[in-house]
Amino acid sequence: MAKILIVDDDQTIGFMLRDILEFNDHTVTVSQQPRKTKENILENDIELILLDKLISGVDGTDVCAQIKGDEEVAHVPILMMSALHNVDDICREAGAVDFISKPFDMETLIEKINSILKSHPVKP
Repeated sequence: MAKILIVDDDQTIGFMLRDILEFNDHTVTVSQQPRKTKENILENDIELILLDKLISGVDGTDVCAQIKGDEEVAHVPILMMSALHNVDDICREAGAVDFISKPFDMETLIEKINSILKSHPVKP
């Protein structure tokens, strides 16, 4: 179905999400390096990003804003996730199309992903 990039510094969460999304017929790339997000998007033809709010001391909203400000990759929708409370508005202001709180129900995550993929054109 879609090519999804997971950017999260928690390797266990990244691989768990990868397994679930691959089970749902998605192709998944997992990265713990937020500074390589653009490179991963371009190398893997990414269609959706799952981005953690805080990754190895890097603010995910800054990464989100950089992606959305870059004409070459701005078309890729971003679903941000975090265990922090009350950050959904900040994430949306940075350019995320949606937000999900950790821990989350896998059904809810799959529903959000499917909704985003239906409502956002994949290619620029």
